[in-house]
Amino acid sequence: MKATDDPRVLDYAKNNDFMIVSKDVDMHDLRLVSGNPPKVIWLRLGNCSTLQVENLLRRDFDVIKLFYEDESVSLHALP
Repeated sequence: MKATDDPRVLDYAKNNDFMIVSKDVDMHDLRLVSGNPPKVIWLRLGNCSTLQVENLLRRDFDVIKLFYEDESVSLHALP
């Protein structure tokens, strides 16, 4: 879904019970307007490699798991 527009990605995630991980500030903003679900993890990393993203997600796995399980929150920013 790399070239898909953000509203379509949100709908797909919502319909398939997925959580979105994005570096895109537009996804963050759209998520605030659209409501729940889906849950969104906003990566505030700037320019970085896929390996750096992977390392961040692995490092913060426990925090991400708690976020996923907490029904009262729907947006989480890293780092």
